[in-house]
Amino acid sequence: MAKDLIRIGAIAAGGDGLGRGQDGRVVFVPRTAPGDQVEVEHVEQHRQWTRARVAVIVEPGAGRRDPPCPHYGVCGSCQLQHLDYEAQCQAKAGIVEDCLRRLGGFDVDPPKLVRSPKVFEYRNRVTFVLRRTDGRAVAGYHGHQQPDEIVDIDRCPLAEPAINKVWSELREAWGPRAARLPGGEELRLTLRASESGSVGLVIEGGEGPGDLEALLQEIEALVAVWSLDSRGVVMEHVGVVALSDRWGLHQLGLKADTFTQVNREAAAKLESYVLELCGDVADRRVIDAYCGLGVRALELARRGGKVTGIDADRRAITAARDAAGASDLFVRFKASSVERALLAQLPADVVILNPPRRGLSREAVKMLLRRPSTRIVYVSCDPATLARDLNALCSRYDLNAYLAFDLFPQTAHVETVVTLSLKPTEAPQKE
Repeated sequence: MAKDLIRIGAIAAGGDGLGRGQDGRVVFVPRTAPGDQVEVEHVEQHRQWTRARVAVIVEPGAGRRDPPCPHYGVCGSCQLQHLDYEAQCQAKAGIVEDCLRRLGGFDVDPPKLVRSPKVFEYRNRVTFVLRRTDGRAVAGYHGHQQPDEIVDIDRCPLAEPAINKVWSELREAWGPRAARLPGGEELRLTLRASESGSVGLVIEGGEGPGDLEALLQEIEALVAVWSLDSRGVVMEHVGVVALSDRWGLHQLGLKADTFTQVNREAAAKLESYVLELCGDVADRRVIDAYCGLGVRALELARRGGKVTGIDADRRAITAARDAAGASDLFVRFKASSVERALLAQLPADVVILNPPRRGLSREAVKMLLRRPSTRIVYVSCDPATLARDLNALCSRYDLNAYLAFDLFPQTAHVETVVTLSLKPTEAPQKE
């Protein structure tokens, strides 16, 4: 196997260290730090780049540390635990800058990055995989560089304490081969915690009912268990129908499929910034695209905005409508894909975009260009698709500012909030 001695210069999107081999090709090396000099073995060869693994750390970089989690060497859930938090933040700012420069064509400086109040014990939702094999059950995360393997995890340092407590008790209570859970070779087990510390368990992929009532009775903080079929439809439910949780000023009922950010304290900082960017919305038309449960839309309506929330998840929209209730707020929620509903609502004074990782569709971009609005606030969870979308939108909009947020410490994920304003030569028009 070919070896090489390289110096790591940066962290690439996805968390791999980035260097150059002696032949000039780019080399991606997992679990390396900027400044590391490493001897590597190339494991995947391409014409312009290779992927390698570390054979020897010849000289460690300044930000390298011993990872706090004992599972980090084999677990694939985290990518950056070998970096101290300062180095993680620098790496994430560099990832955003690189994507906007290289993929978007923007001449930008590294963004400021808003740090997470907690760097461990911040996740209010964690998903483990349970696999029954060789007469036993193994439950945890997929392996690092061995995604077909499941690493048995007794405690995840990223999870909130309430989740780790329930996870420990659940592992003790489910019996040999997890026989008290629904049957099946492989299950997905998602634990989600409310602000008060109550926990719900979502079981996907099971066969048969299991003994869920007994588990609920034996584990004090576990208040709800949902068992889903392969389509995500609830087959069985025990305990409370929904997990009561508070986000901002709003009380929500979290069900099996409810989406919320996993880092509630860092997410609150991001939401506060988005609302600040929206400015004074009194009597102004606001579109909240990909609005989810509608928490942001409700807050903007409370501030006097004339708000339309759009999301394809009908159950999320139902929850949003329930939260709005019979109030006199000027807010409407549309259960529709953004592509179907957006054009009729444009233009607006403010458009908020919070798409999934794949970013905006071409149809959505065309609509935003066809009927341009005064201001766009784009919340992105993928710098690469953000750069692609901004490159298209900036034919009619100016990029005013961008700020990064660390909602996922110890991983390579980073959120970015970008503000766009309509170019002075443009004018919003209705057709």
